[in-house]
Amino acid sequence: MPNALSRCVRQALDPPVGWISGQTTALGIYLAAYEHRHQPLVFDDVDGLYADRSGIRLLKSLCQTEQVKTFGWHTTTPILELLDVPHQFSTTSRVAVVGNDWKTLNADVAALEDRGHVLLFEPTALEVHRQAAGWFWDQAIFDFVAGHLHLMAASLRAYRQAWELKQAGLDWRRAVLSRCLTGPALLVARLKADPSFTSENARVRAFIQAGAGCRATYYQHARKLRPPTDVPHIVLTSKAPATVDMPIPDHLDDLRRRYGRLGNG
Repeated sequence: MPNALSRCVRQALDPPVGWISGQTTALGIYLAAYEHRHQPLVFDDVDGLYADRSGIRLLKSLCQTEQVKTFGWHTTTPILELLDVPHQFSTTSRVAVVGNDWKTLNADVAALEDRGHVLLFEPTALEVHRQAAGWFWDQAIFDFVAGHLHLMAASLRAYRQAWELKQAGLDWRRAVLSRCLTGPALLVARLKADPSFTSENARVRAFIQAGAGCRATYYQHARKLRPPTDVPHIVLTSKAPATVDMPIPDHLDDLRRRYGRLGNG
């Protein structure tokens, strides 16, 4: 599932787009640039690319500010001939590099940065929550997350992961809380989220019986769990994705195709 930044980039670009995700090499960049020439190119989740000198040098050429750029691979490799890719071509592609980490390690990386715009994407948890409202569908999970936004780091994945756990009959509330709390604070939050407790005194007794601390410790953590401001209530309108029934493979058919008619022996 794409993170918040990747989702925003996808929504901003009209297809066709060359989307390259994960680990890549200098030759991989060259091949992708040829395959998607004259299209926008997005290198997504390529953390560590800044440490690859060959990859950075290629990106410097690809990110030149001229409208038409000449891109070349001037070392011998059989892969280009095998894929019928020329050693030099022209392209008008614009480039975006998306990552969770970026470091200006050397002059080459600084020169690449000088060819474009370096943007830091740091949305608040509430901004991510509003973004999730545009596609998420489980109101109970959504409202539960809303009540703990002041404790959480911004992540769209938390919503989907909680729903998957809920579908499996697992403790999705604990999973949400575990993203931001540990120790006694996590236990207090879990007790408060447990509908089986009919009173705060019952939760305090359970906290003490678990050996997490005394009554004062419980209320100390409980005060910290209170949100400083109310989060606006948002009613979701999206529906849950349709389930896809995977066909059960018929291994007997596979054997018949391989060996012909099967006997009883």
